[in-house]
Amino acid sequence: MSEAIKAVVLDWAGTVIDHGCRAPVVALLRVFQDAGVAVTEAEARVDMGKAKRDHIRALLAVPRVAEAWRAARGAEPGEADVSALHDAVEPMMRASARDCAALIPGAAALAAELRARGVKLGSTTGYTRPMMTDILPAAAAQGYAPDVVVCAGETAEGRPSPLMMWKALVELGAWPASACVKVDDAPVGIGEGRAAGAWTVGVAASGNGVGLDLDALTALEPAERAALVDAATAQLRAAGADYVVASVAELGPVLAAISRRIAAGETPGAGDAA
Repeated sequence: MSEAIKAVVLDWAGTVIDHGCRAPVVALLRVFQDAGVAVTEAEARVDMGKAKRDHIRALLAVPRVAEAWRAARGAEPGEADVSALHDAVEPMMRASARDCAALIPGAAALAAELRARGVKLGSTTGYTRPMMTDILPAAAAQGYAPDVVVCAGETAEGRPSPLMMWKALVELGAWPASACVKVDDAPVGIGEGRAAGAWTVGVAASGNGVGLDLDALTALEPAERAALVDAATAQLRAAGADYVVASVAELGPVLAAISRRIAAGETPGAGDAA
């Protein structure tokens, strides 16, 4: 990797912490259950990566969920319901995130490598600042502390808009965006990076697309594990990722390749064969 890359901006859950992106699912399922409307894990994962308020709004718009809400509550779900669910999910998210704050293997080593090469390190997340209260010190204690953290609600719009990414780059003082990289496990995060004009790298095995913690993923038969990772890879490629890797542990060679392409005058968004 050379200094052709100005900054790398990474997502959190499913990318650098919480293998399988479990915390948001646990919290969302619990808060909907408490409201008398059960949602499935598959439904909860469809819009993962969005700001939690937008995520809840999207869940309530799912036809099956909306019908169940009407049956249980006697009225169409509205913005007051979105706000009530968001207020309820925030403390649950904080507790779930605290329980799922282990770094994904390779995250601390990646951060150290980036710093050694003078590449700035930022992050964006669908979590609000209160949800990150316990995550930030836990991650720092494990060796991961980005220079900038941009949380949901700190820009006028969240993912897949580019505003969070742009805010991170402004605070990092990194430009142009075409010399920066966004790393994410969710399609909306890849969309964020593409809209910002950055290179994008998806992480498939550790993220929302597979949805399993490291022990559960490792315990699968090789063929079943490969099928799940392949499906997650296809989702990230369909979202436009320039590269897809299994996890942050495999980012080094990809960042080196991107750096060479930047130095050669190439721009992101054309895809690749890796």
